[in-house]
Amino acid sequence: MPSSRRSFLAAGLALPAAGAAAAARPSLNTPALSPPSTPLQASAGPRYRVVGKTGIKATTVAFGCMITSDQSVIERAVEMGINWFDTARGYQGGNNERMVGAALKGKRKSLTLSSKTGARTKEAALADLETSLRELATDYLDIWHLHAKSKPAEITDDLLEAQELARKQGKIRFAGVSTHSGFADLIPHLIKVGKTDVLLTSYNFTMGPEIAQLIDAAHNAGMGVVGMKLMAGGFRRVRESDPLRAKLEREGAMVAALKWALRNPHMHTCIPSMTDMEQLEENFRAMSSPFTEADGKLLAAQLEHIRPLYCRMCGRCDGVCPKGMPVPEVLRYLSYAEGYGEYRLARES
Repeated sequence: MPSSRRSFLAAGLALPAAGAAAAARPSLNTPALSPPSTPLQASAGPRYRVVGKTGIKATTVAFGCMITSDQSVIERAVEMGINWFDTARGYQGGNNERMVGAALKGKRKSLTLSSKTGARTKEAALADLETSLRELATDYLDIWHLHAKSKPAEITDDLLEAQELARKQGKIRFAGVSTHSGFADLIPHLIKVGKTDVLLTSYNFTMGPEIAQLIDAAHNAGMGVVGMKLMAGGFRRVRESDPLRAKLEREGAMVAALKWALRNPHMHTCIPSMTDMEQLEENFRAMSSPFTEADGKLLAAQLEHIRPLYCRMCGRCDGVCPKGMPVPEVLRYLSYAEGYGEYRLARES
């Protein structure tokens, strides 16, 4: 049954209500949702979930390395117990993999490492893999993703053959696909084909209820599910002069967004970006912190502000503008610049 993003947010942000109140119609600020079957615990420390049929036991908060430039933050994350690190061949002009490899030197066997290729042919993908292995100073990847796919037609037999060959050669353990949009067509296709072990997908409090249903379907098919774009662009879209920015930054809207995603027991792990020790500490604590009514109100305020600004990657604008530019991709690159403050990444993209 169709449902608006507003009602989805209300259900997702809310807390369980007692007695007859549980049947009341939810609003942005009204408790309504019963807790997930695997609720977060209150004590500090890492929490784990098994990532689909891979059998990998991952910390529920992993480390997205895309915009990290300080190697010591990654090293500290390992010391704290985070055991999953995600990068890609194209991040930071190829330099990100090299930095991640240096940070994880000597610790590789106890960690899960994933990378991605944006190549469109078997030969180019396998060449990317060789470069990734060299830059990361490792003999294998735990997960190797076909990167930024949004249509079933982009998951070619050629690319699936590249993943299968790499697996047979022992250069990867599991095959993955990452997607920012086109979920309604792409995820059912991946489930039907049955050759993808791990799905890396956008997932945050701004998105409609359909994505949660698709995540459930992927989980039920035995696929591992990893979340990205969890903060919906961050608080940087709020102007410096706006009092709301100080409130969102001070009271932890981004941590609230992460805790919102972790409420879904079928979200096996998440890869928020972390650029400094403060973000690392906050995200680490989110693993063992309950999602509260105050968190819900904070996210409701954030949603109201970014509603006309943030691209939800729904795919409805799929196509090109009169000048031939691909609309969804351009909006995603804009979010890198305005949402994350990563102007270099936006320009490179």
